[in-house]
Amino acid sequence: MIEAYSILLIDLLCVLISYGFSVYIRFHVIRQEQYPRDFHITVGAYIVALCLLYSLLFDANSNFFYRGWLRELYYTVRYTLIIVVGLVVVLYLTQQSYEFSRLIYSVFLALNIVITYSAHMAFKKVMWKYYRGSAGSTKMLVVTLDITADEVIGSLLQGKEWYYDITAAAVYDADRAGGSIRSVPVVASKKNLYDVVVQMLVDEVFICLPGVPALEIRDMIRRFEEMGLVCHYNVDIFSRSNPNTYVQKMAGYSVISFALKTMDSRRLLIKRMMDIFGGALGLAVTGVLTPFVALAIKLDSPGPVFFSQIRIGKNGRRFRIWKFRSMYVDAEERKKDLESQNEVKGLMFKMEDDPRITRVGKFIRRTSIDETPQFLNILLGNMSLVGTRPPTEDEFEQYTGYYRRRMSITPGLTGMWQVSGRSDIRDFEQIVKLDLEYIDNWSLGLDIKILFKTVFAVLGRKGSK
Repeated sequence: MIEAYSILLIDLLCVLISYGFSVYIRFHVIRQEQYPRDFHITVGAYIVALCLLYSLLFDANSNFFYRGWLRELYYTVRYTLIIVVGLVVVLYLTQQSYEFSRLIYSVFLALNIVITYSAHMAFKKVMWKYYRGSAGSTKMLVVTLDITADEVIGSLLQGKEWYYDITAAAVYDADRAGGSIRSVPVVASKKNLYDVVVQMLVDEVFICLPGVPALEIRDMIRRFEEMGLVCHYNVDIFSRSNPNTYVQKMAGYSVISFALKTMDSRRLLIKRMMDIFGGALGLAVTGVLTPFVALAIKLDSPGPVFFSQIRIGKNGRRFRIWKFRSMYVDAEERKKDLESQNEVKGLMFKMEDDPRITRVGKFIRRTSIDETPQFLNILLGNMSLVGTRPPTEDEFEQYTGYYRRRMSITPGLTGMWQVSGRSDIRDFEQIVKLDLEYIDNWSLGLDIKILFKTVFAVLGRKGSK
């Protein structure tokens, strides 16, 4: 948390400095002119707001200390471009763009890339090289076994965390006191561990003792706690093989939870707010379309205007999905006779020239109008604007554990595979791969990107056959 806020503060200072210099260069160096001071203070406030919004939506600094110099440059350029584009949009929407010098955009873009990148790299260097060795850093003792000592200490030394300094090690099952492991002095073994620690400069203890009985570990942690030390207990291989492992309370028990992907609750709340807004807007559009679509459907073929079907939602939840009817009423019965003509390899059924689709159905499918009633599902929370495709019950019954991971999030109206040309994909495995790619890389920025791509895909009638 300190790390995230520190970087955010640096970014805010950098954009203000960059913008201030941009205005100065434009009005005092390139041309000697008076400038509207209040207007440029307002623009500076817009830039600060955009910087804060970028940090919230894109979670851009979550892996800050793990990025190399080239990747840091990429993130800095991307961040600055988004700020500039956002500023263009804000000034246009507020009808202030005519007052703003076009030259400032270019100067600000170049200056902010240089200043922010330099500040980021300097901050990393200071935290890694100087803060770790300072008196203010967390002094850590590593307690481990002889067989694992070199690997554990090596991993901790090579780690990108900036706040701790490994000052000593204790080899629990061997007497190596007086020696060193990767330049870290060994100060104790099992027999004199507590006596040595009492007299040491140490803030926290990292414990990695695979195979040592739990009761013995518990007693060790209790004794360190009595000394006022913070203990970190490594749970064998799990904490390193899975980055989404965390400890929490459940019914009074301390439990270690494991997940392939964890999503920040703050961003999930924003995603839900986007769904509510988008669902309400989409339902309003659906309300306008319904009389015309309903008349066309009724004139084209007998049957109801709407089609509903049970689909599978997040983690196996059943819900009823709604669409405008695009097929004849006996479509489900005729599906069995057409199974041999399925053009998708795997668990999905799709035909390019499906005889069950009505004439109106072909049009509303091509324009994606048939999907618009699903905005009701989005508003109710059964679906999201962006997610994975909700399978039918028949498909879900054939799922393996690998396929089921697609259902670990709320299904969506659109998603990764839809904007990748859904009619061009003929392999269910490829669809699953795209869905899992979305889950593993989810962010609010990715959702916004997919929504924009969906709009262009629908307008261009790409992949909707």
